[in-house]
Amino acid sequence: MTLTIEQQDFQAAVREFCVRECPTREQREALLDADEEDQSSILYKKLAQLGWLGVAIPEEYGGSGGTYVEQTILFEELWRGLAPVKALGPTTTVAGCYKRFGSEEQKHEALSAIAAGELMSISISEPGAGSDVAAIACRADLVGDGYVLNGQKTWCSYAHRAERILLVARTSRDGKPHAGLTIFEVPRNTEGIETRRISTLGGREVNDVFFTDCFVPAENVVGEIGRGFGQIMAGLDGERLLGAAVGLGIGQRALDDTIAYVKERKQFGKAIGTFQVLRHRIADLATELECARLLTYEVAERLEQGADPVTTRMTSMAKIKTSEVAKRIALEGLQMMGGYGYATEYDMESHVRHSLVLPIYAGTNEIQREIISGSLGLR
Repeated sequence: MTLTIEQQDFQAAVREFCVRECPTREQREALLDADEEDQSSILYKKLAQLGWLGVAIPEEYGGSGGTYVEQTILFEELWRGLAPVKALGPTTTVAGCYKRFGSEEQKHEALSAIAAGELMSISISEPGAGSDVAAIACRADLVGDGYVLNGQKTWCSYAHRAERILLVARTSRDGKPHAGLTIFEVPRNTEGIETRRISTLGGREVNDVFFTDCFVPAENVVGEIGRGFGQIMAGLDGERLLGAAVGLGIGQRALDDTIAYVKERKQFGKAIGTFQVLRHRIADLATELECARLLTYEVAERLEQGADPVTTRMTSMAKIKTSEVAKRIALEGLQMMGGYGYATEYDMESHVRHSLVLPIYAGTNEIQREIISGSLGLR
């Protein structure tokens, strides 16, 4: 696809923002919030002031009224620029859920808050329910004019910072396993919530979240009671597109850094980038990345027209392709940089750490292959 002039200008603006605001590791670290590895309130506020946090939120709810394409551009360029605003990922996923299923009051309140810079999280996975969403056990029991929540969630990105958590809980066990799930809005100040951060290779952005006799009023239901499974499935295409855009950004930055290094590093009297073995490896990586980009932006355009089985299949393809290409580029880049790629003085080791999780989150690549093969009639 070809970006419009306006989209090209937006892409250039985001790229220039990263170059201006956070070009070096030292500058990025100076911007970080206390006890955070990848989140800066300073930069996040600037993104809000520019109107970029609400790029795909309708204007009537405080956003800029952009499309999935602009959203994809924003994510690719922010991750390429290593901007420490990673809470934007789960917050954007939450925004998508409100857009599709929230009441008018919820949309006006939550979406305008997101566009203004409020962080949010979504809580689906549990210790016994990851890819198998139907196995969710966290309970929501009707009590009076609301629901009492009990259970444990895990891998919740930025739940420790979120002003609101969208919780998927079980309101009924009648019928099929995937029936009886409901989505609730849980404000952070609700009594009975405890978050515990999980240390990972990529930092500590994910959490275990415990709900103990946590009461929310009935108006905090997002969508319909018992229809949460279908609502989750409806949002997965958008979440996978975000994952693909992140993969493009990480992959492109890893490729950029690799090329810059091999042009400067000399061995045997020549820049190592002149050696055919490295030139051809880089050419292959650049080709694979461009294929992934074309697929991802095609998906973004298709999603703007509405979901359909072919688009869902292509979204899974884009998520697989970008995540695996980004991981390959980072690992190959580390190898080409030798010991310097392994040193924390350079960004390449960070690219490797952050790329390794790409085939896991937003639905594992194994699950994506199940979706693709099933859509081809192979179940």
